[in-house]
Amino acid sequence: MIEPHITHEPIIEVGIVSGTEIHFNLSTHYRLTGTYVGGCVVYSCYVQGPQTVRYADGQIGWQNKTFDTLMLQPAESADSTFELQEVTIGIDFHWQRRENQTFGGLLKFVIEDERLTAVNVLPLEDYLVSVISSEMSAHASEELLKAHAVISRSWALAQMFPSPLSLGEGSGVRHHTLYHVCADDHCQRYQGLTRPITEKARQAVADTRGQVLTSGGRLCDTRYSKCCGGAFEEFQYCWEDTPQPYLRKQRDWRVPQGDTTVPAPDLPDLTVEAEAERWIRSTPDAFCHTTDQHILKQVLNHYDQETTDFYRWRVEYTQEELSALIQRRSGVDYGQIIDLVPIARGTSGRIWQLKIVGTQQTRIIGKELVIRRTLSPSHLYSSAFIVDREDLSPEGIPARFILTGAGWGHGVGLCQIGAAVMGEQGYKYDEILKHYYVGTEIENIY
Repeated sequence: MIEPHITHEPIIEVGIVSGTEIHFNLSTHYRLTGTYVGGCVVYSCYVQGPQTVRYADGQIGWQNKTFDTLMLQPAESADSTFELQEVTIGIDFHWQRRENQTFGGLLKFVIEDERLTAVNVLPLEDYLVSVISSEMSAHASEELLKAHAVISRSWALAQMFPSPLSLGEGSGVRHHTLYHVCADDHCQRYQGLTRPITEKARQAVADTRGQVLTSGGRLCDTRYSKCCGGAFEEFQYCWEDTPQPYLRKQRDWRVPQGDTTVPAPDLPDLTVEAEAERWIRSTPDAFCHTTDQHILKQVLNHYDQETTDFYRWRVEYTQEELSALIQRRSGVDYGQIIDLVPIARGTSGRIWQLKIVGTQQTRIIGKELVIRRTLSPSHLYSSAFIVDREDLSPEGIPARFILTGAGWGHGVGLCQIGAAVMGEQGYKYDEILKHYYVGTEIENIY
């Protein structure tokens, strides 16, 4: 039995949107409960329709009243919904935008850094139905939806019950303190009832109810990304220096062996610069190497589909563009950029230490997310890239840089596009999970 010991379905709290003023709309009557004077006095009433809450000098302001806490619970039906307005999705990514979103369950407001955060409180399994419909299409293959339900449940429980005994050193740190998870890509996408939810998605969650992924009796840290680029990255090259036995080097491809398939054995050592360059400049077979729109639509929501190249991609900058971008994103004036030199790469070829050589100074940055943020107005697709310098001046200063890269995201754990291809090819959800999380087991914990 794994630790922590969970015997029944938990309730999860999800931070949706923050601001000094939050507008929302209640579809039916909700019971509003507010406390003040340290929770000793309770105010209660029934409300419906458009509402606004404001940050008011350390308290929550609503209709000329101020509260320490504020909770709204459906008064008429469990099917009641509320709409939060101007929710930002894809924060800091190239698809960032705002939209109104609809949710079931309870709504509460907490004070966070001189702002208010709207928090949705609901059963974990209901949360998962939305997550797998938000992270991908609810019309995806049954096996892909089941696989994602298991890893989304595992990851959420790791945030709700962080424990060094269950997760291993460095992995059991909750990202948020006033609620369990946020609703955006920083955690995992949760958009309530905003995206279409099919019976297939509900059934995938029901069929895997209470199932989590474990390794050695411990709850797995089930990271995932859009596209690994053909090779898995290892945990320690992206986060803490604590290798996880199930997040290890492997090629995203399997070959027949008798009545089954086994991982392809021919992944080169992509920590070696020459091997990484050959790999990134080529397009080897991989589950995630696909242009099949039927499959891609299972994983890529309408705004994700604005990204057309992800298995292999190319970005170009002029000297002026790159030097200005790096200064703006890092806060460091390197002068003109002379070179971008990979110092250390992980097992997927992703750079986790990069030397930026400028006319005014030289520094080494990392890990992969810092590199991606520094070299893009939002996030570079991945840090698995090579650099070509073009049109050098007599002083050796390039006029142009070309970055050729592989994959989309950090590449650790499940590759969503690769898993979608596996589902279409007839792999069962447990086979998909054991491909991306090596040596793991699926356990029922409630």
